[in-house]
Amino acid sequence: MRLRNITGSKEMIAENEYVIHEPKEQKGKWKEIFGNDAPIRLEIGMGKGRFLMTLAKENPGINYLGIEKYSSVLLRALQKMEAEPLPNIRFIRMDAEELCDVFAEEEVDRIYLNFSDPWPKDRHAKRRLPSRQFLERYDKVLKKDGILEFKTDNRDLCDFAVEEIKETKWKIDRITYDLHHTPEMMEGNVMTEYEERFSSQGSPICKYVVSR
Repeated sequence: MRLRNITGSKEMIAENEYVIHEPKEQKGKWKEIFGNDAPIRLEIGMGKGRFLMTLAKENPGINYLGIEKYSSVLLRALQKMEAEPLPNIRFIRMDAEELCDVFAEEEVDRIYLNFSDPWPKDRHAKRRLPSRQFLERYDKVLKKDGILEFKTDNRDLCDFAVEEIKETKWKIDRITYDLHHTPEMMEGNVMTEYEERFSSQGSPICKYVVSR
């Protein structure tokens, strides 16, 4: 479910200092944005920003980038940043399909996919963020020893994601179909807005951690 379009959201985003407005020009130079050599971690489909901003606050020695396709959703994250600015986080409004145009090889240290759009129709399978097509993109921009973390409340999407891994060079390091009842994987878990809502309703949360 997406927020309704907010009048003027694109204009507000275009003027915001926390948004990188020409991301393709930063390819291979993202560390210059932050002015340090700290690792760069990326959340694709960051929603209203709670997950990423919590991580940025807890880990000041790591840089975070949030990708969000929808202006009305990104605006919510920017409002949070205005209230509590963090020096180690920036946002990009873009489609994830352009990932390889924005990041150089091995420029990213870790990737997070949280409660991604399930695109339930079969003909849209390649649009799903844990699809083999996207896994190929992640393989190019992620460091060789980097990891990808994926969470969802949608069991069908999780099953799809697991099957897609079998068709790639990736391997599953850890997996659970009930995160909040798996203590070893809950350690250090940061919840998104969706996760808090779904888990409070009794919906099990699936998660995997994969690498190559």
